Amino acid sequence: MVVASPFQNNTEEVKILDLHNLTLHEIRDMIRSGEVSAKDVLQSVYGRIDAVDDKVDAYIALTRDKAYEAAEAIDKRLAGGEALGDVAGIPMALKDNISTNGIKTTCASKMLENYTPAFDAHVYEKLKEAGAILIGKTNLDEFAMGSSTENSAFKTTKNPWNLDRVSGGSSGGSAAAVAAGEAFFALGSDTGGSIRQPASLCGIVGFKPTYGAVSRYGLVAFGSSFDQIGPFTKDVEDCAIVLNHLYGYDKNDSTSLAVEHGDFKEALNKEIKGMKIGLPKEYFGEGIAPEVKKLVMDGVKVMESLGAHVEETSLPYSEYALPVYYIASSAEASSNLARFDGVRYGYRAKDYEDLNDLYIKSRSEAFGDEVKLRIMLGTYTLSSGYYDAYYNKALKARRLIKQDFEKAFEKYDILISPTSPTTAFKIGERSDDQLAMYMSDICTVPVNIAGIPAISIPCGFSGGLPVGMQIMGKALGEASIIKAAHAFQRNTDFLGKRPTL
Repeated sequence: MVVASPFQNNTEEVKILDLHNLTLHEIRDMIRSGEVSAKDVLQSVYGRIDAVDDKVDAYIALTRDKAYEAAEAIDKRLAGGEALGDVAGIPMALKDNISTNGIKTTCASKMLENYTPAFDAHVYEKLKEAGAILIGKTNLDEFAMGSSTENSAFKTTKNPWNLDRVSGGSSGGSAAAVAAGEAFFALGSDTGGSIRQPASLCGIVGFKPTYGAVSRYGLVAFGSSFDQIGPFTKDVEDCAIVLNHLYGYDKNDSTSLAVEHGDFKEALNKEIKGMKIGLPKEYFGEGIAPEVKKLVMDGVKVMESLGAHVEETSLPYSEYALPVYYIASSAEASSNLARFDGVRYGYRAKDYEDLNDLYIKSRSEAFGDEVKLRIMLGTYTLSSGYYDAYYNKALKARRLIKQDFEKAFEKYDILISPTSPTTAFKIGERSDDQLAMYMSDICTVPVNIAGIPAISIPCGFSGGLPVGMQIMGKALGEASIIKAAHAFQRNTDFLGKRPTL
């Protein structure tokens, strides 16, 4: 906690104590009141990074010089009496598959180890204009392919609650950074659960928006019909604030939706009496750890105590979600990653005999095993003779899964399930068990298939490790999700807990 009145007007006398444990909105209020400066806050966060990131390994790169320049600019604007928005002066992190002009964007791959984009992703551009301060790029599974952040070419990110455990993936670096107090919020990408699953394992809030509601321009593509950028935050109010700055139409993204969303903060502090909640039985069955199921059901009882109506329902086609996802997303990955050929940009093999040999050696040397596996799987399913047997059939099943959700939301306001079937597993535990690793996403993948929004919020602890509850809503139903999640937060204390490092 911050002790009473530790801040002085003379910046040389400023004493910064545990600012990193505070939420975005708490820091925002302190900056606005003049209790701290943007530079003070930045110093606190970098101090925290210097103290703990050699244990956590959340970051691939830090952007100190640019960050301090940005903080000084914010402080000058505040000194001039300018009214600034909710994220002005707030240190944030970006998953390193989100483009940053003049700052390396590696995708945690040897292929892009030295790639520096000449443009900003739309989401970063919007946040930067609003005054948010980029402090660094976070680690991930290579090209966002994985569920543990063990597939990075550079390092394995550890879980701040237990350094022997994974942080989840593929956005494990962003989740760990927020959980460890190394950023006030962070952005990740979610293709099959890559925001919600690491949020669950790290005990924070992770939000996957409606497909098309947030621009994908500047996100290095994995599965283009699944990918969605979203935030990691310390609580639901922070989530609503960041979502306000992410949503909106972008002409540079052909899948961007031209819809009005209003102010998500208006969904906070609302009653949920009368809200109809469905519990899909397929998400509470085989593969879900008993303690995880119990804690999620305890969370459901909290919702009931607040006046919500809860009943079991069924999404029968969800049993096909994993094969549908891994067929369709791998096919898209195969197409998207064909651009990395050693010719135009990225890694280039030094010794080769001809053009074909250049392609083979560059890709063989620069891609990791998981990326190679998914490219080969995708190429196979798209090949002549197998397209109809696998890819086309997967697309038909995808439509059925989507229809299941549409039917459910005719009756229910939200659906609730576990986020991850287990708590964070040990580093290396599933490295040789591909199926067990893929099963980590069994509760999250259907959301991406259907293109709907969902949040993960902490609902308890098992063996000292966080457990996440997933709240799903209909397409563009973000406000209902935030309303329910914030009601749960107000009546529990899980989001107030912080790991000790």
